[in-house]
Amino acid sequence: MDVLSDEQLIAQYRLAPAAERSRPLVEELFRRHQSRVVAWCYRLTGDRTQAADLAQEVFAKAYASLDAFRSDSKFTTWLYVITRNRWRDELRARRARPRETSEASIDEVEPTGENEALAALEARDARAIVRRLMADVLDETEQRVMTLHYGHEMRLDAITATLGLTNASGAKAYIVSAKRKLNAAVKRWKKNSSTAP
Repeated sequence: MDVLSDEQLIAQYRLAPAAERSRPLVEELFRRHQSRVVAWCYRLTGDRTQAADLAQEVFAKAYASLDAFRSDSKFTTWLYVITRNRWRDELRARRARPRETSEASIDEVEPTGENEALAALEARDARAIVRRLMADVLDETEQRVMTLHYGHEMRLDAITATLGLTNASGAKAYIVSAKRKLNAAVKRWKKNSSTAP
């Protein structure tokens, strides 16, 4: 199996009926990259135990998402994106978890004006506004290109190929058009928001 490339292993795995998919193919694929993923995780966490745990989560996510892997990038690039995103999720979860402190240390801390819950609500509201504006002013292709590029960090040439865009500039033309439309929509929204009672 060492002779086969990562992409060939994935292709063989996908060709097998779902009930008969070969676990050895996936195990070989992950064995090849285990030390690399653990090293990435260690660089992110700075802790061996956390790195091992994070690497396990990365491989679990990769296994669950293997059918979503598109061959427009290398398998290692895809694994790194999963690693980075899983670490970001972990950092967000850590920030959201309440921390235990002693009462003495609470008395010493000055209250702050920053409210994390309020900030989270504002961020959620902002995302909802952006989604609504996108739905209102962008055509379907512009919405898909923006979502793939900014939401899923997909390269423009990959988006052009995936969506079968035939215009000269490919996905970039849709990004430029969508940004122009969204900027105008945001200006209108801000103007309407400031004049609302």
